[in-house]
Amino acid sequence: MAPHVAIIGAGFGGLCMAIQLERAGIGTYTVFEKADDLGGTWRDNSYPGAGCDIPSHLYSYSFEKYASWTRRYPGQPEILGYLEHCADKYGVRGKIRFGAEVRRAVFDESRWQVTSATEGGRERTEAFDVVVMSVGQLNRPRLPDIPGMAEFEGISFHSSRWNHDHDLTGRRVAVIGNGSSAAQFIPPVAERAEHLYVFQRTPNWVIPKPDATFAPLTRLALHFVPGLQRAYREWIYRYAEGTLYPALAQGWSVGLLRQRALRHLRDQVPDPELRAKLTPDYPPGCKRVVIDSMFYPALTRPNVDLVTDRIVRITPKGVETTDGLREVDTIVYATGFRSTEFLAPMEIAGRGGRSLEEQWKGGAAAYLGISMPNFPNLFLLYGPNTNLGHNSIIFMIECQVNHIMACLPYLSGPPMEVRPEAMAAWNRQLGAAMERMVWGEGCQSWYKTADGRVTNNWPGPTTLYRRLTARPPRPAYQVVEPG
Repeated sequence: MAPHVAIIGAGFGGLCMAIQLERAGIGTYTVFEKADDLGGTWRDNSYPGAGCDIPSHLYSYSFEKYASWTRRYPGQPEILGYLEHCADKYGVRGKIRFGAEVRRAVFDESRWQVTSATEGGRERTEAFDVVVMSVGQLNRPRLPDIPGMAEFEGISFHSSRWNHDHDLTGRRVAVIGNGSSAAQFIPPVAERAEHLYVFQRTPNWVIPKPDATFAPLTRLALHFVPGLQRAYREWIYRYAEGTLYPALAQGWSVGLLRQRALRHLRDQVPDPELRAKLTPDYPPGCKRVVIDSMFYPALTRPNVDLVTDRIVRITPKGVETTDGLREVDTIVYATGFRSTEFLAPMEIAGRGGRSLEEQWKGGAAAYLGISMPNFPNLFLLYGPNTNLGHNSIIFMIECQVNHIMACLPYLSGPPMEVRPEAMAAWNRQLGAAMERMVWGEGCQSWYKTADGRVTNNWPGPTTLYRRLTARPPRPAYQVVEPG
């Protein structure tokens, strides 16, 4: 008898899980989506210039390679269109319950009781054998703690909740933050704004983005020539594994990455004073490397100022730093997400009423980033220590879904959970691997908790992760008898 599966979230992970269930002939699942449409982060992040810094033919499912990509690096509308295409092609859209936010999941010694709420607040509790959490790491905006934010008299918003009704043409705009999202929307905003202030706390390493449209003949070849698209995808994947990963592991290519970034900065920013402000003092890869070719030129425009003075407060008229007040009528917070909180604010209670929040009080951790002791038949997609800084997260998600699919045949009987000894061994291996990575070199990043523990990133090559998740799951798990 097929288990009843609850999938929380309808982004890349949740859709992948649903599609693989459909392909296996398992239709006993429900996808809970709090929004009114699918897409996850690619639905939410619709700011000007939004796109992906992973090549399109790699940033897609291996089983749905999609020859219709128009660019080397896809923009947000095209990625969202790809997800909608997949949902329709594989028949999973009808299993998505939109406007249903999961508030808590409680294990009652045999099944999970999942409570969701509609937009009106009415709650509904249903029983499921298996719960797959696919809410991502970058879904809850993080606003800074700056005095006076509520007193600002103009318009302000987070970049992932872009106010499209607010025309920035002729405005005086402040952007607080300068990460990957900011690097994408600053160039189009700079073209429209009267004046743009970019408030930078720490500079980022930036390397060029070799973006371009695919010529019609190239698109035809990728569509019709047998094996061409697969070979192109494999080449991109191998390049990322063989060149970018060693840099993060402080291997042979770390100097190459630094030289490429410094050359890019030198070529695009002729002013030595501005160039000095944009030069990081930490190793490349400690924070996420920005891949963009339009960011630096935007900062050299006459109507753009890079401000590195410490922000003191937000006033009704603008942003005050230690160097004075910049009056603006719009503030865009490009300050990232609450990435280390993972499943919050959902309440998760496992076996014996064990709170996941309590179990994770020292930092989120899961076996393979997928499952945990004390929480039977609960699985995570894009969970702790599965984020990448060098390759496609879609690859990692597919590995995780394959692992869960391998577990399903065992779940028609008593529930099962990861053995404590398997979890302890995993934590030891993870800790040892983490010691050689560049993320521990002292910089602040969204990869880390407040006490400096890296809870988001995978410290190995993706080929290793594929091998680990492809192992038979049963030896790492134990059956949990009711009572």
